[in-house]
Amino acid sequence: MTAPDIAFLGPHGTFCEQALRSLVEAPGSALAASRLRPAASTTAALDLLRAGEVGLACVPIESSVEGAVPATMDGLVEAPSVVVVREILLPVRFAVLVRPGTTHADVRTVASHPHGEAQTRRWLAAHLPDAEIRMTPSTAAAAAAVADGQVDAAVCAPVAAGHYGLEILADGVHDSGDAVTRFVVAAPAGARLPAPTGTDRTSIAATTVNEPGALLAILTEFAIRGVDLTRIESRPSKERLGTYWFFLDGAGHVAEQAMGEALAALHRRCTELRFLGSYPRATVPPGSTAPSPPVAPPVAGQGTADYDAAAGWLNALREVPDDALGV
Repeated sequence: MTAPDIAFLGPHGTFCEQALRSLVEAPGSALAASRLRPAASTTAALDLLRAGEVGLACVPIESSVEGAVPATMDGLVEAPSVVVVREILLPVRFAVLVRPGTTHADVRTVASHPHGEAQTRRWLAAHLPDAEIRMTPSTAAAAAAVADGQVDAAVCAPVAAGHYGLEILADGVHDSGDAVTRFVVAAPAGARLPAPTGTDRTSIAATTVNEPGALLAILTEFAIRGVDLTRIESRPSKERLGTYWFFLDGAGHVAEQAMGEALAALHRRCTELRFLGSYPRATVPPGSTAPSPPVAPPVAGQGTADYDAAAGWLNALREVPDDALGV
């Protein structure tokens, strides 16, 4: 079988490519580095997948510092449908890259992706306080802009230095040393899903009527079946003000009874439901200082003492002194 072409958020030298290569170079991988195709944006990568020009697309979906990547969230619910078949967790380490011979005093403009800027904001303020910050579609695009002379410096992956003939002015410039970015690999809808491994994640997106308890009803379908929700976010539907897509990740595989029953129940309850994939949950590579996502502790607050403490807290709120009311 010929290895599929894989689109990724480019150009070459992005964290996305770095994450994808960790998958391609894994022992036994059926993917080939020669089939990697950079795209100008996450939207462009997913468009290549939908057009059938590539077999897979790798895009960033979530940062431990800045949260979800809006363009990816929006792209996953566009038509035709796509499904996530893999996820990759990548520890993120930023460097400031410049043209050879450039010093700190020479830096007047700095470029980076919005998530890169957000994760190095304090460092930039402390070390390059007078520099103008400019946004680019990716961190590697910032490096390319430095090489072209459009800006003086780029905040990006250190590996981009070799791609663009740049030097590292400063390394390890991130504000949080344990930052991790989550990437997903998407395939066309109808692609064969990975088999259950026992440590899987299922992603969905749903819309529901705007009435009291509607979102609670969705969450309850997972709770009563013991499905752990690992993420929930909302994004505007872009149809009209006040309508949203709810994105949910849950522990488990669609082939398993609890998750399957929960999704079937949502199919009955939701005005629209998109299955975004069931795939193995990733861990941070060995040797990294960044921790893998923690396992949730048992639910607290169900003992007699917890109920008594909650009742006391509520009564204290209600016992407002007369003078506080002006009487």
